[in-house]
Amino acid sequence: MSKIINVAIDGPSGAGKSSLAKAISKSLGYIYVDTGALYRSVALYFIRCGISTSDVEKVVSGLANINLNLIYKDGVQNVILNGENVSALIRTNEVSMGASAVSAIPEVREFLLETQRQLARENSVVMDGRDIGTVILPNADVKIFLTADDKKRAERRYEELRQKDPSVTFEEVYEAMVNRDKNDSTRAVAPAIKADDAVLLDNTNLDERQTLERALEIIRDKAGI
Repeated sequence: MSKIINVAIDGPSGAGKSSLAKAISKSLGYIYVDTGALYRSVALYFIRCGISTSDVEKVVSGLANINLNLIYKDGVQNVILNGENVSALIRTNEVSMGASAVSAIPEVREFLLETQRQLARENSVVMDGRDIGTVILPNADVKIFLTADDKKRAERRYEELRQKDPSVTFEEVYEAMVNRDKNDSTRAVAPAIKADDAVLLDNTNLDERQTLERALEIIRDKAGI
């Protein structure tokens, strides 16, 4: 059996974490785990229930009603929320902000923690999120903190969202991104910060191919593959 390798990709929204993680997993044959999709799915559940994602007491009590599973079809992760595939429903600004709110609740993080760690124990994975290298997989073989300047990140997120909702504006995407970055980096529980042993990769001036090439160099150097 080949050695299990865990790769942690952290960084702010719009840096391209998911795109990079998917490309790495395809290149190396590892399982891709989008942890943000789990938090987004929790947020979607409460939004649908009409419960504020900032109402800690109601969110915590409602976790017992949530069943989440990850399934992989042709190497693509799908999130199943209470039997429904919600992968296409969790990329709105409303869900994004809801995910930021619920992710600051310790009980929510604990609720999702074992699901993520079990995948990493049993498989070589590329996991992206905001606290993978610091909390979820502190012993990951490779940790990369991916970032870019604010304007570039907002432009990328705007182009992504505009394909699904032509009415979205750059200004609202930029504002939502800045607010979420602030919330995530300053929260008391598992703040979204760079791990001390993570390699900083700024891709402001790199395209997706160049970002992948640099990341693979880092992985081969750190993991010895």
